[in-house]
Amino acid sequence: MICRACARRRNIPQSKLCFFQLEDVMTITGRCLCGAIRWESEQPPIVTRVCWCRDCQYIGAGSGTVNACFRTETFTVTGKTNDYRSAADSGNQMHRRFCPSCGTPLFSEAETRPHLIFVRAGTFDDLNLAEPAMTIWTSSAPHWAQIDAALPRVEKQPPPAA
Repeated sequence: MICRACARRRNIPQSKLCFFQLEDVMTITGRCLCGAIRWESEQPPIVTRVCWCRDCQYIGAGSGTVNACFRTETFTVTGKTNDYRSAADSGNQMHRRFCPSCGTPLFSEAETRPHLIFVRAGTFDDLNLAEPAMTIWTSSAPHWAQIDAALPRVEKQPPPAA
């Protein structure tokens, strides 16, 4: 969900706008499959991207993943996650967090950007709040991947979201 001012800067059509004002308080929530892990943010995502890097293909069981970027200062997690640490294709050291009970992939965090957390869009309570703005790592996508032609494409890692 984005405000009208952000939409104007990003050239998003009026039909796709969410109708809230910047001063409105908004809480976005989500959870894992079993509900043991819950999360919430007081602010909307900075950006949401479809990712086809090889790691996301593993996490997505063959598909790319849809990931919404939030600022950690407005983001809270309830419940204990497990952490899998790995090096991403970008070279970043990543922490991929998941529910130890049901295995739902939840978050990714890069050690180089501790102020950001990437949330798997499938964990949103309201899936309509996580509309992708671009597709990244398209060079790693399999030939059969369904990539939205209406979204900008980036072959590898885009510049940082914030």
